[in-house]
Order: sequence, then structure tokens, then C-alpha cells
Amino acid sequence: MYKKIEILFEDEYICVINKPEGLLSVPGQNKDKSALSILEELMRKKGTWSQNHRPFAVHRLDRDTSGVMMFALSETVQKKLMDEWHTIVTERLYRALAENPKNPKDFLPDSGLIDDDLAFNAYNIGFVPKNQKKGGESQPDEKKIKTVPARTNFTVIARGKTHTLFELSLDTGKKNQIRAHLSSKGYPLEGDRNFRAKSDSFGRLCLHARTLEFTHPVTNKKMKFEIPEDKEWEEFARTNTQGRKNADYTRNQHETQKEKKSSQPPRHISAKEKAHMNFIELGKLKSRR
Repeated sequence: MYKKIEILFEDEYICVINKPEGLLSVPGQNKDKSALSILEELMRKKGTWSQNHRPFAVHRLDRDTSGVMMFALSETVQKKLMDEWHTIVTERLYRALAENPKNPKDFLPDSGLIDDDLAFNAYNIGFVPKNQKKGGESQPDEKKIKTVPARTNFTVIARGKTHTLFELSLDTGKKNQIRAHLSSKGYPLEGDRNFRAKSDSFGRLCLHARTLEFTHPVTNKKMKFEIPEDKEWEEFARTNTQGRKNADYTRNQHETQKEKKSSQPPRHISAKEKAHMNFIELGKLKSRR
């Protein structure tokens, strides 16, 4: 059984879908189901799949990110979209629910730009290095780390004492960009344990690709697709009344699970599992061995 995708638009050239959280965009090494493979299956069932008419990825969403995503349906259209992406796509907006920094003095303004470069660890998880130097390098602990430019524009939609709902647009589309940028400013996304979130009130990473506006690569028609995020995210950010209960419950569940694990002998951890652990969890794993 796998999660369903919702097809928002499909013609001879492109297909636009609403991808659920927990689903890969494209197949990985472990051959798990992905939005692309599910779309292929649907086309085969309809009899529309052929070697010259099948889905091709032109951009990706992280496994745990939901929202609007587009596929090309031929290699020719894929090439055009990828070559002219920044011209064809006129608006691409995300919504993210994040925990606030402990100190209100560290709160971000109502709008702005985060332009810190990103690096990637051994498990291909993006992060903002400490003591970063502009120009492609950072030098934490006197060890050079290669970095890539990344620019994230943000606007605050709702702000409360414990959480903030952001709207974001990307000037660059790097892996984990929103998660790494907001986390580096003290705003880990709700439910994002890779970036040290303390609570998981919705049972998922609270990042959603809300809006995709573009010019059709063949017909030149202006198109816009918008799927709102969970309406409870904004209320949660403003009040966090129910959220406090859920967060406390989640923390209690995590503490209980830790107690159970501590009484069990250590087990082998696969590379896939390590990739979903944050740096603190990996350190604790090593210390128990």
C-alpha cells in the first residue's frame, strides 16, 4: 500500500500533481515508491504510457515535504523546462511552520532574505556551517568545507510565542535549503528531527509547497496551481493552545521510547537510517557502543 498522488493537471506535455508527505519525488537507491513511479503506473493503467510519452522529473520536493510538483511528459519538454526553469516559473511559494528561538531577541523580522551558503554532510543533509565565510568556503574548526550559494526569501504569515508560520520563495533550489536556513536562525521546522525540532504536533515535517505559477513550455499559457497547507498550521502558530498538549505528549512518548531503547542491546544502523538522524542522535549512538 502506498500514498496516492492527486493529479491537478495533465495534457500531452506536462503533469502537475499534489505530492503527499512521506513520498519520494523520484526513485532512490532503495527502490521505494515515488511520485514519478506512481505516475508511471497510472499512465500504464490508462494506456497513455510509451517510451516517448512518460514522466520525467524537472524539480524535486524532499520526501517529507508535501505540495505542488510538476513533471515533463517527454525528454524534449524536460530539457526545455530545465534549461529555462527560472524564466518559465514565475512564482513558487512554500509554507513552513517553525519553532521559535528561545530568546525573543533572536526573532526574525516580518520579512527578509537568508543568504547563508550551504554545505552537505556525509549523508547528503544540507546545513549552514558555523563561522561561515562568503565566497564558497567556510572554515569551522580550521577545517575547510565546500559550500554552495543559497538564497531564501521569507515573510511571516503568523507569529506566536512558540511558533511562526512562514511563507518562503527560493532564489536557489538547493537540497534541504528551507530547513537548513530557518534552523540556522533558530527556527527548526515543526516535526523536523534532522534539524533538532523539539516537538512533532502534526506527525509530519511542517513544510508544504503551496504555489506553482509558470508559463506552459509548449502552449505558452499562463498557469497557476495553489494547494493550501493544513489550515490548522496558522491557528497553531498564533495560539498553540492544542499544540502545547500535543508537543508535551510527543516529548513524553519520545522519553518513553528512549527508556525502552536504553534497556535493549545496540543494533546495526543502516546508512538509510543514519541519513535521517541528526548530529546529536548520531553522537549518542556512538557513545552507547
